[in-house]
Order: sequence, then C-alpha cells, then structure tokens
Amino acid sequence: MNRINLITLGVTDIVKSRAFYKGLGFKCYDDTANPPIIFFDNEGTKLELFPLDELVKDIDKNESLKTDRSVFNGITFAMNTKEKHEVDELMLLAESLGGEIVKKPETVFWGGYSGYFKDLDGYYWEVAYADSWEFDDQDMLMIQS
Repeated sequence: MNRINLITLGVTDIVKSRAFYKGLGFKCYDDTANPPIIFFDNEGTKLELFPLDELVKDIDKNESLKTDRSVFNGITFAMNTKEKHEVDELMLLAESLGGEIVKKPETVFWGGYSGYFKDLDGYYWEVAYADSWEFDDQDMLMIQS
C-alpha cells in the first residue's frame, strides 16, 4: 500500500478553520452550525479537521499529550502550484483569510519558488512552484527519483 487516506489537524475552532480552508479552495460539503468533524475532498487525499481536545483524547485517553503549540511540532504541509504566480496568489489568499505569512515567497536553493504561512491553528504550510514539476491527471505532483 502506498497512500495516505486522511490527514487530521487538531483545531481549536472547527467552524473558523472550515471557513479558512474553504476559502483556500478545499471542497467541503458540510455547512452545519456545530459539526463534530469535517472532511475536505481534494485530489488524492482527504484533509480532516477535528477538535484539538477530542484529538488529544483519541490519541491518549489520559490526556497527557502536550497541546502547547508555541514550539514547532516538526510537521509541515505543502501546496504545489503549476504556475509561479499561483504561489503569490495563494499566500495572499491565506493571509486575507487570517493566516500568517512566516516566509514570503522567494527563489530557493533547489531552484524553485516558495513561501510559508501558518494557518489559524499554527500549522505550517509551504506553497511552492518549480518549472520542472509535472502533475498527473489527478493533479498530484509526480516526483521523479
């Protein structure tokens, strides 16, 4: 098996986070007032939002997991674009939706163009482009080794 079926983000305000990700273009068909869980559809995977307190309970019944996000947790997510200008557009969109730009887009050492933003709960997202990238028919980045 070579796939990831779900990525779960523990969020502090599920309704605000739903609006943030819908604003970025993620597809969601749930508009209920107080949803217990939210799923987004995208090409190749699903992105899941789940209340942070419930996620901690789901992982650790004793709730001894630390939920302090003041320290980087070592996880980033990426949105790879087909055009360089899309990097700037997505970064501006994320900021307009309440995200925080932590690294403005720039040409990077590997020859691409990328920047980073944090979402409403402090998750780091890279938005990146490289003119050598190719995408399959489901818009998944094809990585050549």
